[in-house]
Amino acid sequence: MPESRSRRKKERSYIAPPPPKGPKPTPNWWAPVMVTVMLLGTLWVVVFYLSSGALPIKAIANWNLAVGFGLVMAGFGMTTAWR
Repeated sequence: MPESRSRRKKERSYIAPPPPKGPKPTPNWWAPVMVTVMLLGTLWVVVFYLSSGALPIKAIANWNLAVGFGLVMAGFGMTTAWR
């Protein structure tokens, strides 16, 4: 009889470890914003080239390319955090 008590005691004392915590999922709005930012950057560069530098902002001239590529890179940067 003492043997069965010790067995029960061992069974009760075992506590399963908690499940491993993984990375949290991204919010639902993350992917649409990511794609929109990348498309906006691409569209900015395309409009700049098609208008021969007159659009989107004439005053900043070739810096329009930096704005467009910056938006594309921001979208690409968002992809690294997307789950």
